[in-house]
Amino acid sequence: MDTRLERPLVLFDGRCGFCKIWVEYARRLTQNSADYAPAAERAQDFPSIPEEAYARSVQLLLPGGERLEGARAAFTLLALAPGKGWLLRLYESLPGFAPVAEAAYRLIAAHRNFFSWLTRVAFGARVVPLSYDRIHGAFLRLLGFCYFCAFASLGVQIRGLVGEEGISPARRLLEAASQALGHAALWRLPTLFWLNCSDTALEAACWLGASVAVAVIAGMRHRAALAALYVLYLSLSGIGQDFLSFQWDALLLEAGFLALVFGRTPLAVWMYRWLLFRLMFLSGSVKLLSHDPNWRNLTALSYHYWTQPLPTPVAWYLAKLPEMMQKISTASLFFIELAVPFLIFAPRRLRWIGAGFLAALQLLILISGNYAFFNLLTLSLCLFCFDDAIFGLERSVTLRGSPAALRFAAAAIVLLGLGGMYETFLHAEPAGLGAVERLVGPFEIANTYGLFADMTTERIEIQIQGSDDGVSWKDYVLPYKPGPLGRRPAWVAPYQPRLDWQMWFAALGNWRENPWFMSLMKRILDGQKPVLALFEQNPFPKAPPRYVRALAFEYRFTTPAERRATGNWWAQTPRGEYLRAISLESFEKAGE
Repeated sequence: MDTRLERPLVLFDGRCGFCKIWVEYARRLTQNSADYAPAAERAQDFPSIPEEAYARSVQLLLPGGERLEGARAAFTLLALAPGKGWLLRLYESLPGFAPVAEAAYRLIAAHRNFFSWLTRVAFGARVVPLSYDRIHGAFLRLLGFCYFCAFASLGVQIRGLVGEEGISPARRLLEAASQALGHAALWRLPTLFWLNCSDTALEAACWLGASVAVAVIAGMRHRAALAALYVLYLSLSGIGQDFLSFQWDALLLEAGFLALVFGRTPLAVWMYRWLLFRLMFLSGSVKLLSHDPNWRNLTALSYHYWTQPLPTPVAWYLAKLPEMMQKISTASLFFIELAVPFLIFAPRRLRWIGAGFLAALQLLILISGNYAFFNLLTLSLCLFCFDDAIFGLERSVTLRGSPAALRFAAAAIVLLGLGGMYETFLHAEPAGLGAVERLVGPFEIANTYGLFADMTTERIEIQIQGSDDGVSWKDYVLPYKPGPLGRRPAWVAPYQPRLDWQMWFAALGNWRENPWFMSLMKRILDGQKPVLALFEQNPFPKAPPRYVRALAFEYRFTTPAERRATGNWWAQTPRGEYLRAISLESFEKAGE
């Protein structure tokens, strides 16, 4: 006579190594919700179960007398653990899922030795429920540091960029948006600076954000702090125009939004992994989709190190690598950006390998170029490929599920991310998602990514000059861009000199394509101190010049022989005028 049970009992083949590994995992997941025993110890209590049943499948006996086996037994057992019932729901409600799951179970059961080996390769000798408490804590501190770098970096520049006397005043943007959009501007441009966009308010937002970020670094984990950081940076991004339109600004907002909404829930881990996957996979995809021959023939990195916006001293040496090494490096880049991201969703040990490749790439970029806090933030996301075991910890885990509202939010964000990928690959708006994307777009919660889709093969530098007489000219030198030929490339990240960066983009086109550039020239003629503070020094300290102009030069790294002979890091060739000489009278005639 079969024994009556008080709670579910799992009977398994105690001689099977594969069974032992996964039963121990299930035991840790379900904790006190079920009992477990090798069939050899309890089979006599259940004579109605044929002996061959234990060889083909785990047996799950329920208190009501029902016996389950195969995939249904496994999913029913997992459903006893918080947050693990989704597989059983799919089994019971998704057409076609059940027969596929049972077929997969039979395949694994028939080849247990192989799958036991595969388990050890992918997961290790023991498979345990993973804890991410320390990972979350480390990530939030790093996220706080990235926020601090962004706010503090902006705080010392914002008056010159978008202040009352800045290059692109925020007040002018808000007035134009209000006039063009009416009340809809409040949604299309979500920013606290609708209330007050004075210089004092702009600087206060930056330093308040930096202060809250320090609190997060110190261990404050309250949602209020994360909400303040997200809202403040979104507000600054909204009025930052060209100067806050970089991909790492969008990445910081998206990562900050995930931290705010999903907190330290298990679902948060998957959302960060999804963000990291999109970031890396799209970065590789856009390079191929652009049809740039330099990416397709693997010569792009032969140009990258010296044409990138703000190279470091290491870039000079990397640029001297042989052509074959540059091609191997480019091919490796594609492997890391296009193939490795799929390991983000793989089992534990494969994720570690993937994270190693991704981290190595970010470190190489970090030492060769100044990309503000971008590389550090990406490395922070890589943390979620690991678990608390990397801190030498293995402890019991209290599992918890995610509320339905969070599951809905996650599904919406994933769908928006897929929509962005659809647009990137097919250059078309996904049906039904366009309106939703436009609705939530201003909040930067599901962005598209991809740097250097087209590789620049020459470096044009714009040199702004001022003159009192139109004959003798003096340079306005930016502090971190190539200028003086003997100046060594700077180490400046995670600080971002945003005018230096924007001047690189201006050199890719002409002044007509960059309206802010003419505003910059006028501010120089006006002698506006906040703008002049963005330069290394003011060559006209007593009074502003009467004329300004901009010349174009082609720059390249010097050869080793040239550097030994001259000590210069750069060589230049004149390329004519970028903007002819103008004066304040020129602006008056143009009605500006």
